[in-house]
Amino acid sequence: MNKYLLSELNIYPVKSLGGISVNEAEVTDRGLKYDRRWMIVNSDEKFLTQRTHPKMALLKTKISHNKLILSHKTEDIPPLVIPINSKLSETTIVNIWDDLVTAFLVGKYTDEWLSDVLDYKCRLVFMPDDTERFVDRSYAIQNEIVSFADAYPFLIIGHRSLDDLNSRLKEELPMNRFRPNFVFSGGAPYEEDNWKKFRIGEVVFEAVKPCSRCVTTTIDQENATKNDEPLKTLSSYRTINNKVMFGMNLVHEGTGILRVGDEIEVLEEK
Repeated sequence: MNKYLLSELNIYPVKSLGGISVNEAEVTDRGLKYDRRWMIVNSDEKFLTQRTHPKMALLKTKISHNKLILSHKTEDIPPLVIPINSKLSETTIVNIWDDLVTAFLVGKYTDEWLSDVLDYKCRLVFMPDDTERFVDRSYAIQNEIVSFADAYPFLIIGHRSLDDLNSRLKEELPMNRFRPNFVFSGGAPYEEDNWKKFRIGEVVFEAVKPCSRCVTTTIDQENATKNDEPLKTLSSYRTINNKVMFGMNLVHEGTGILRVGDEIEVLEEK
């Protein structure tokens, strides 16, 4: 019988900026704590990502002592420190894909720092607890909500899936190209495609939709340069309905603490 272990836990506090690998994370109603609770928007309040602004890859995130800290990977720029628990009051309506949701404006200094670093006028917003953005009704199980992630609260990828992809590439790619929350060891490549329901710790997850991959996967997260891989190779064997699939999107039941090393118990397969 296959044994699956949670080998990586990742959160991405600011949508499309660098992620943080952690040893344990809290599952909340809309995803991992702090995951995609902040988002950068343009002057029309529309969300920004690396798809159109690859420079976002060069911004690192860190959470320390109730502060969100943004810094640059390659330039000597003083970091931006944002208190997490500060009382925000000014709200706006932001646009993410087909959703319009209420968010707090984080502050003028933050907006100026980001605009300077990205060389593009923008501002940072935060999703408050009372904002409810619903998962696509076609795939939701119990009207689940999601943060500023593209569509679902969690993404899981098996490490052997990446190993298989890398065996087909001229140059191996790291897992950070795919921005998963969960990475697991064990099983065969693309094992996650077959899972329907599984448990990690006390939390039950349901795989609802394969993850269709975009141009962000072609951006080197260390220098923001673009390539045609891995989409070129993935498209040759992982295309469904003209979309390139890699990883599985998840919804969940309940809350709890997950830890690297936790066993994954598959409860139901497709």
